[in-house]
Amino acid sequence: MSRLLRSPTAVVGGLILVVVVAASMGAPLLTGADPVKPSFGKRLQPPRALGGASAYVLGSDNLGRDMLARLLYGGRVSLVLAASAVALAASVGVAVGLAAGVLGGWLDDVVMRLADVQLAFPVIMLAIAIVAVVGTSPGALVSVLALSGWVLYARTVRASVLTIRQLDYVEAARTLGASDARIIVRHILPNTLAPIMVIGSSQFATMVLLESGLSFLGLGVQPPQPSWGVMLAEGRDYLSNAWWLATVPGVAISLVVLGANLLGDGLRDLLDPRLRVSSAGT
Repeated sequence: MSRLLRSPTAVVGGLILVVVVAASMGAPLLTGADPVKPSFGKRLQPPRALGGASAYVLGSDNLGRDMLARLLYGGRVSLVLAASAVALAASVGVAVGLAAGVLGGWLDDVVMRLADVQLAFPVIMLAIAIVAVVGTSPGALVSVLALSGWVLYARTVRASVLTIRQLDYVEAARTLGASDARIIVRHILPNTLAPIMVIGSSQFATMVLLESGLSFLGLGVQPPQPSWGVMLAEGRDYLSNAWWLATVPGVAISLVVLGANLLGDGLRDLLDPRLRVSSAGT
């Protein structure tokens, strides 16, 4: 913890994420408005100051729904979907990368060719294909996001395994009779956790952007369910006379992406021994 506090980048990024996540998860405590039920008598009310008579702090949308309520509840949806996609992508990517690096041979070749195919396949086309087969659902959206992100984990873990398994302490453990499973669990996997953590924190920002983009295009979360991408799509037709409809979710997305990227940069500086040595030398 003390090392983490010495990285202002990681601290700022972590604080931004903590505030946004806490506000989204505590939505029922912060607003009593229904994020889905319309109130046509309050359509397109502009944001007003706290304490105003029957005021919406962040304004109301084209159906009279409270923007603060939709922002908080939509943040819960967007953040949970993004976190689920990162967890699934990391699990698949780490498992595949370990298998390719440890076993090698034809399995390594197959994994690398699959990674090449995945990188050449646009995320939008993948989303359209999956939606056409299974329809729009949170599970389908998480699957699309995870399929777009496992390659980075797999390649990073594979490269780390190929390097670590040639080191002296691994050779010594193998000479002493340690099994392959013990070497993987005790020596190889712990030394791959640092890059996995950095990739995960940075990829969370990517997943938030992808989820918002797919929901904006109608391939993700569907109205009236709030999510930041859906809110952007609903507000694009009112930019000239209701700027807050698109600005509010856009600012929320930008804050989360900024916080995740800052946290990833800070973790990279803290966990990379070469950077620690160079900073200590200066």
